[in-house]
Amino acid sequence: MTLTKPSLAGADGSPSRPRPGVGPAVALLVLVGLAALVPLLGPSAALRGTGEAAAPGTGGIALLRSVLFAALCVPLGELLVRRLARSVPGAPSALPRSWAPHAAAVGFVAALGLASVVSTGNLVPDSPSDLDIGGLYASRDGKLALVEVNAFAAAWLCARSRRPAAQVWPSAAIVVAEALRAHPTTEYSPLLGSGLTLVHLTCASLWVGGLLYTLRALRAGAAREAGATLLGLYARVAAVLLAAITATGVGSSLRRMPSDTILAQLTETAYGRALLAKVILVAAVAALALWARIRLSRAADPLTACSPARAEVAVLAVVVALSGLLTALPVPIRW
Repeated sequence: MTLTKPSLAGADGSPSRPRPGVGPAVALLVLVGLAALVPLLGPSAALRGTGEAAAPGTGGIALLRSVLFAALCVPLGELLVRRLARSVPGAPSALPRSWAPHAAAVGFVAALGLASVVSTGNLVPDSPSDLDIGGLYASRDGKLALVEVNAFAAAWLCARSRRPAAQVWPSAAIVVAEALRAHPTTEYSPLLGSGLTLVHLTCASLWVGGLLYTLRALRAGAAREAGATLLGLYARVAAVLLAAITATGVGSSLRRMPSDTILAQLTETAYGRALLAKVILVAAVAALALWARIRLSRAADPLTACSPARAEVAVLAVVVALSGLLTALPVPIRW
């Protein structure tokens, strides 16, 4: 399936919007910098007073995991929105340039960093001589780390090819590898946990990446009616994705923190505190999404819905960073 850029010039011949300047790029860099503080500073804040001990290099590992998640969101979101745009009559004048090759390159570096940690027995290497690349093939975690490294490399090649839609397959391999990594075989019902994580991560990636690319498409140039239609299509898909994210998130949380102890663990464990912060932010995101949906359906200019949607992207960036932090914190004990 070859993806072509739909012509999003409006049927009414309305002029396209001017291309954005450096302002959005600067705002994006600031947002990324602020989100990076969450995994770097979060471990010490979450662990304070819990009596739990963090593994060496928790902040760096959380940052690398956050970058990996963000890099996964970009291509999946772009593929989703490009597919939606093909069904919009007279949709945005030109879909914005893909960020997928850059995301794959960044994800490759993050996956390589995480693989280096796995190769040293989950310790931060002090020098290249500490790395045991051959040892990666001897462990389950090492093999999964190699899958992620190779999958990001394959995703970069696909994104640069004439058939960028093929990057869905290496992206799917990364999601599967992450789902299996998060639930070792020693865990109770690991396949159930992996299944929940698989759905959760897939839906979250489509939601975050799809919203980012939708807003980029509207800013790149769109007839108002076509732009509003595209945003409305994404909003309907996002509602389903949010429902799936909520259901799988609750299921995963109850697996790790049983219902009779969850209230105590939300405040007394590092994992619970980070999870509570994530839940609060996701609730804020849902409120912003509802606000955008109301504007989209009732406002005189439906594209005023872009304002709460931009705020939604900003909060989602912090949610992604918190997700990376959760993977690095010690899992609470089942009381």
